[in-house]
Amino acid sequence: MRLPKTAHTSQPWRIHGIAGDFLVEDVWALPTPGGPDDFPRLVRQFTEGDATGDSSPVSRALFAIRWKLGALLGWDKPDAGIGGRVQTLRDRLPADLRDGPQGPEFSSRPFTSVYQAHDEWAAEIANRTMHGVMHIGWVPDGAGGYRGQMAVLVKPNGLLGAVYMAGIKPFRYVGVYPALLRAIGRKWQANAGGKSAT
Repeated sequence: MRLPKTAHTSQPWRIHGIAGDFLVEDVWALPTPGGPDDFPRLVRQFTEGDATGDSSPVSRALFAIRWKLGALLGWDKPDAGIGGRVQTLRDRLPADLRDGPQGPEFSSRPFTSVYQAHDEWAAEIANRTMHGVMHIGWVPDGAGGYRGQMAVLVKPNGLLGAVYMAGIKPFRYVGVYPALLRAIGRKWQANAGGKSAT
């Protein structure tokens, strides 16, 4: 379920002091009900293998088109990414986060973990169009349990980035996010039996 941006901005997340110059693009409630200690399992789900278990043909096609365009136009070259066009957000971390866990590495997605705390985790990506942050938080669900919450933060790269973000917006809402959320929920439920391994 899509949430208002205040669902992210009203939380006392550490990311606010690190990526305050990024725009809050999207905020979503994740279908991942759990207890207070289940957050590490959610982070692992995002970073291991096919992080979401996404099998939507529409979503796969949209991502394939995006990667093909990126290759043709040079959007995803190493000099356009983290450590090239932009500095990693790890350079902005206060000492306690810098010295704490960075979070797991991704096995199949072009993101890099920035930091992991007890109830939030951030990962970043950058290319010629934007510098983006995926922020995952663990929040009370109002019924005695907890659930995940995902915020997407972006810093568009000039006019190209602004046009790109505006152009993909309808595809994100119609083709990407609904399938992504369903897949996250299916994988969370399928892995519920293994949660004691956290």
